[in-house]
Amino acid sequence: MISAKPQLRGASPPITRAKQSARSQRRQRTFYLFISPWLLGFIFLSVIPMVVGFLISLTNYDGLNLNKLAFVGMRNYGTVFKDPSAQYGFSRTLIWAAINLPLWLAVSLLIALLVNVKLKGNGIFRTLLYLPAVIPPVALVWTWKILLEQNFGLVNGVLSLVRPGTAVPWLSTYAMLGLTSIALWNGLGFGMIVFLAGLQDIPQELIDAARVDGAGNFQVFFRVILPLISPIIFFQLILGLISALQQFVLPMLAATSASTKIPARSVYLYMVHVYRTLFGTGRFGQGMAMLWLLIVVIGVLTVIVFWTQRFWVYSEVRGEE
Repeated sequence: MISAKPQLRGASPPITRAKQSARSQRRQRTFYLFISPWLLGFIFLSVIPMVVGFLISLTNYDGLNLNKLAFVGMRNYGTVFKDPSAQYGFSRTLIWAAINLPLWLAVSLLIALLVNVKLKGNGIFRTLLYLPAVIPPVALVWTWKILLEQNFGLVNGVLSLVRPGTAVPWLSTYAMLGLTSIALWNGLGFGMIVFLAGLQDIPQELIDAARVDGAGNFQVFFRVILPLISPIIFFQLILGLISALQQFVLPMLAATSASTKIPARSVYLYMVHVYRTLFGTGRFGQGMAMLWLLIVVIGVLTVIVFWTQRFWVYSEVRGEE
């Protein structure tokens, strides 16, 4: 006679497949319930507007001609390629990204290395360095606009102590330099925090082992620290590239003329021309075409950066392979 296997005292009864399935379904419903606000926002505030914008880029819509709305195909995209202002704005945007992005990465990493040292009161310095990142953009720009004003600004006032009568046009002739200073100061807090998180994740044993082997500070940085934080640099590079190519607030608020409301020519960026095309001249079809071309450019550059990561980004998975 075959007897059933005795159940240990205190042991819970086995969970049936039906109970496991019900529990899995409850977890899935809970998961989708919690992400539904973001998911709905993404669909209604991102996906649908992008689709509508693409459809508008294929028409002659100008905001008022609904009764004469017509499909024009890729004509708006061809107009963008023939627009000298769009070409100039895109070239200035590439220059802006080429100047700001490496400078922001280098200075953010340098500050993160400095505040990573264990000193008394170091948390206060980290907080003060991060504060500019939480200042509203409009307040930030207008504060810097007062500081960089040509005739009565504080910066030129300090320079006048060394060279009397100094009146550097930081927001017109040298607008690229002036706006780079503002963008760098505003973005250092975020960049520092992200780099600091990566630096604190590096095992101290690796650094100590390198020093025992006779490595100096520069060798430790370039042979140990830099490879280990290369994924952080890659992450920052992607975010910074996308942000730099979409820069709009700084030139429009800080470098605009009181009479023409147009930024200085040196910082007439691509998004500024998109804004003037959409809301200045009412050419919504062409403006949407410009935005979609920018999306394509950002996508292509992002794919290129992702492809290059195999050559310079450290990965434990690839190392094991």
